[in-house]
Amino acid sequence: MRKDIISLPEGLARILLSSPTKGRCLALAVAIVVTGAASIIGSGWLFDQEERYGALGWTLFSGYTPEERITLVVVDEASIAEVGPWPWARDVMSELVDAIDAAGAQLQIHDIVYPEARPGDPQLLSSLKDARGAVIAQVPTLTDSSESSRVGVMSHGIAAPDCSIAGLTLAQSSSYIAPADIFSSIPKGHNAALIEKDGSVRMSPALVCVDDVVYPSLTLSAFMQLGMSSEWAVEVSMDNGLLGPHAYIEVGGYPGLRIPVDSNGNMRVDYSSAPETFRAVSASDLLFGRVGADLLDNAWVILGGTAFGMSDIVPTPYSGATFGIELQARMLASVLDMKTPFTPVAADLIQIVIAIIFAGLLLSLPRASGGGYTFWLVSLSVLLPVFALCIHIYVLAAFAMWVGWALPALFGFLSVAAIVLYELAVARLERARVYQNLASYLPLTVAREVALSLPSSQVDATRKNATLLHADIRNFAAFGEARPPEEIAAILHYFNMRVNEVIELHGGKVVEFRGDSVLAMWEGADYDGANAAYSASRVLQNALSEKLLSEHNLNGLEPLALGIGIDQGPVLIGSIGPASRRSFTVLGDTVNTVIRIQEMTEELAQPILVGFSAARHLVDKNLQSQGSFLLAGLTVPHVLFAPPPSAEVLHLASKQGKIAS
Repeated sequence: MRKDIISLPEGLARILLSSPTKGRCLALAVAIVVTGAASIIGSGWLFDQEERYGALGWTLFSGYTPEERITLVVVDEASIAEVGPWPWARDVMSELVDAIDAAGAQLQIHDIVYPEARPGDPQLLSSLKDARGAVIAQVPTLTDSSESSRVGVMSHGIAAPDCSIAGLTLAQSSSYIAPADIFSSIPKGHNAALIEKDGSVRMSPALVCVDDVVYPSLTLSAFMQLGMSSEWAVEVSMDNGLLGPHAYIEVGGYPGLRIPVDSNGNMRVDYSSAPETFRAVSASDLLFGRVGADLLDNAWVILGGTAFGMSDIVPTPYSGATFGIELQARMLASVLDMKTPFTPVAADLIQIVIAIIFAGLLLSLPRASGGGYTFWLVSLSVLLPVFALCIHIYVLAAFAMWVGWALPALFGFLSVAAIVLYELAVARLERARVYQNLASYLPLTVAREVALSLPSSQVDATRKNATLLHADIRNFAAFGEARPPEEIAAILHYFNMRVNEVIELHGGKVVEFRGDSVLAMWEGADYDGANAAYSASRVLQNALSEKLLSEHNLNGLEPLALGIGIDQGPVLIGSIGPASRRSFTVLGDTVNTVIRIQEMTEELAQPILVGFSAARHLVDKNLQSQGSFLLAGLTVPHVLFAPPPSAEVLHLASKQGKIAS
């Protein structure tokens, strides 16, 4: 193999070329390994992308039906400007509670904590007790903190010894901010949320454990407050099938109401409704009687703040700044609709099935050449991830199931990338082998040109000055009559190998093997070319005449001998013939001349003869003129030269039965 021909290790080459299916399986195996590694190393980034683009299942198919069951009463900028800075006095809050109740609200949920004891607390307490239904907030601290804050009194827990609820690992907390002790009799629910690194809230605990007591969220507390049972309790069901959530929480007094949660008891926030579906009323409008009588009638009211600086602002799929009161409304609405989104138990299995479908598609893709195949293969690197995302979007919009899409999408992209690399490796290997085979029949530069150009029916040749060497084994035809073809082939193979080695060692290139003869060329009709050809001819005589040719003489036949002719001149080098069957050749009078010079070696009993054009550059070789000869088929006489009669030349000539003159 030529050193300048690129090739792959033979073992790898055999695997790649053995079968497209095996090669693609190898590429898919690599994609599986890389996908697994990426899911471990880049899990955080993958999670962010999955959540960010996975929410398209909601935003692309948002619901715009007005939510008439829930009304938001907000302490907004206008209310603060009209009533006064926050926090408002307890008597003002008492008036607001009375106004909400008077407007016909079925239940009011305060997303507000009243931690400090203040004047007017008894009046507010009385208003909360007199309302048809009221729930206020308490906030367990779920984030890591070096300081343990414990303000107020937590109350209204659920009976669960040591926070043990079957199959759920609840969030634990030892710090909190709770309402003042005076409000301990008012039903409460926590409004803790799980804040992601990007500040968004995607999950909220339905249940939280604080000091070995389980506390429900505001959403669950609302149902418990309006329930028929005086004791707050929940039941957890675990056996929900592969397409069900990890668990369902069932609230006592509401048969059939099942809230899906994950293994940690967390609810996923539902973003399927557009923000404008939730109607909001300014607290000041309600206090001063500027609200229609039917707006809060029989509604569940959520009271919270939206004024700057008084409420948490979180990003959502719809906006970079959304107030927490909207998240409470979303969770409450999803429970009322029994459409709380959840991740099914078989989510990982679904993603694996999608990945298997991708792998099957890629394995069955017919391998072909041309731009169309490459286009479709590259297109799949985008189409497969998009398809995985579309499946997730459809399932989320239709069934409120969060199945995920990032891992199959990543696998699809990496699989296509690995197969593209495999195809490139195969194409590179095939090209290298074709190139190598071409180079075994043609000179390297010619092989490169042929490999990189389209076939043509035109003459594609270049005129150059060159030094030519023609070598031929004499008497080989007669020798072949008495030998089996296998031996003839072995001798010619060895002859061609040695000649090619010597020629390339001296900077030349073999242009053509013609049976038992060879034509070699050096570019340039100067001293360097003539000297290289002459030196190569002497090496060839030493390497072949003694070690190969003389060993195969037969009795009664002229001995085998190597005749070499050398000359210089213009030649035409290139390809001719139809596009379907091109032929590389060297043409011109110089070619005919050097062949005829070689034929004269037998008549003149000289192993090597040099034409005048080359001999004029070799004055340092002391070449001897053999006279002027009219070569066969030519019309102009040529003066031929031979090396001086050294002992080596005399020996070779004597073995041929003649003495050089």
